[in-house]
Amino acid sequence: MKNTAIQPTATEKVMRENDFIVSKTDLKGRITYCNRIFIEFSGYTEEELLGSQHNIVRHPDMPRAVFKLLWDTLAAGNECFAYVKNMAKDGSYYWVFANVTPSYDQQDKAIGYLSVRRKPKPEAIKLVAGLYQQMLDAERQAGTQNAIAASSRILTNLLAEKALSYEEFILSL
Repeated sequence: MKNTAIQPTATEKVMRENDFIVSKTDLKGRITYCNRIFIEFSGYTEEELLGSQHNIVRHPDMPRAVFKLLWDTLAAGNECFAYVKNMAKDGSYYWVFANVTPSYDQQDKAIGYLSVRRKPKPEAIKLVAGLYQQMLDAERQAGTQNAIAASSRILTNLLAEKALSYEEFILSL
């Protein structure tokens, strides 16, 4: 379970070029595997991570609409790419470029999700951080009940303006 007592700090951890953060979850988002790089950047022990919801590392600067898009994409059986700001156990943060994909058993039934995260491009983070701030502002103004819809509109309008799909937009950064 996410520890809401953790306060975000301005301390950034920057991934190294050859780092890959890898985790697996069950269908409900509970961590079933985490590699040593995930443990290092999150600041949690393997014991703390295993069985926890993946949102244990969710940073409050992340719009809820991004996670709705992620879960909707995965539920449709597709992989999803996203820039994500995560929060470590000590309140520091680290940006990742994530690829999340469903995992299947031998009967082609979804059994969980595999996420591989790597160091994002700094110029992409500048663009995404500004977009996410606009989305967060829309969420706050709309209130809890309408937050995701309001935030999603910001993203949808940007994609329409650029005539790109979400995936095309993310991969173009």
